[in-house]
Amino acid sequence: MAKKPSANRPGRTGKGGKSGKPASRLAAIAGTVIGLLVIAAFALQQLGVIELEVGDPAAAPQGSPGSASSSDVEQARQQLEELTIEEEHDPPGYDRALFPHWDRGVEGNCTTRQVVLLRDGEDVETDDNCQPVSGSWYSAFDGETFTDAQDIDIDHMVALKEGWRSGAHAWSTEERQRFANDLDSSQLWAVSASSNRSKGDADPANWLPPLESSHCDYVVSWIEVKHVWNLSADPEEEAALREVLDGC
Repeated sequence: MAKKPSANRPGRTGKGGKSGKPASRLAAIAGTVIGLLVIAAFALQQLGVIELEVGDPAAAPQGSPGSASSSDVEQARQQLEELTIEEEHDPPGYDRALFPHWDRGVEGNCTTRQVVLLRDGEDVETDDNCQPVSGSWYSAFDGETFTDAQDIDIDHMVALKEGWRSGAHAWSTEERQRFANDLDSSQLWAVSASSNRSKGDADPANWLPPLESSHCDYVVSWIEVKHVWNLSADPEEEAALREVLDGC
């Protein structure tokens, strides 16, 4: 019985076929060109002609704020121009109770704090009261990661007392409540308790996060919140904001 000839498999040539040689030759040429480009780039870096940046996947854990884009920085510059710049005053009568915060029932039965913990955490699980019982949180202020929600504070980007000094003293209690629970702007950040308490009510002229790589994100957020809420900035604060933006 005659043996049935086998058909050639797709992508392969029969005996005597030469179509594989040009493809392999092109691959070799492409590999050589890429190798030469890598060597040239390395040589230019050594000569100081160019700078090469190699990203470290572990440097920015998932869930951490990304670096401010050029459009974010440009928008922040424009918003800064629109802020009222004036000497800061500290009207008497400040009390945190004038800024009711951590509203209940924001989403389901969750408080504002719990919503931020859910939003900014990874693999967060909660109990029936919406309190996180597991998960992890990356603190953009100092680069630390935590697995216990009790180690996390919810930072008001523009602190309540800073808001008071910048114009919120003239607001109604309802408006101050909206400011203290603002989930629409970048006012609320989940950060380490230690960094939040180190910041206190300081503005960027007196405090910036210890993690320098977060400074651009920080001032872009600061300016956005002040712009959204029509709060003023003092001259020293403005100068500090411009200095950071110039390096972004």
